[in-house]
Amino acid sequence: MTRRRRARLAAAHLGRSRGGLTTKIHLAVDTACRPLAVIVTAGQTGDSPQFIPVLEKIKVRGPVGRPRTRPAAVAADKAYSSRRNRTYLRRRGIKAVISEPRDQAANRKKKGWLGGRPITCDPHLYRERNTVERGINKIKAWRGLATRYDKDPANYQAGLELRATLLWIRSLQTKQ
Repeated sequence: MTRRRRARLAAAHLGRSRGGLTTKIHLAVDTACRPLAVIVTAGQTGDSPQFIPVLEKIKVRGPVGRPRTRPAAVAADKAYSSRRNRTYLRRRGIKAVISEPRDQAANRKKKGWLGGRPITCDPHLYRERNTVERGINKIKAWRGLATRYDKDPANYQAGLELRATLLWIRSLQTKQ
């Protein structure tokens, strides 16, 4: 692959995987599956490094005052259970509802009292982590977003934001 083609794929947030060129959508949603923040990366990028950038993009406007940027709790999959992510959440005063993977628990126990306290996870809130999957399914109901017909990253990002806006408008109309 030529250097120019590689640069063009990187600029378009297209990454190589077994299935060909892929894209990953990193998403934060509220409990009603409405998108709060969206980041697009190449398909081979990891999920955990994008956790903090997604949370930093969250801005929810209320009736008055500054937009709210700090959720009360964050429910995430075991893939996001890194020390960096937990430290970030603790520093911002956000409750982490992330289960600890077995290997991390075994390493913590192996260290004895130096390993720290066991991580607590609210099982009722942890069940709500599927809202992200449902939010992605609502976004991908648009065929152009599901298959990524747009190779231009700006157009694809605009389509994602347009779909998120429409989901918010639809949810606000059903409340009235």
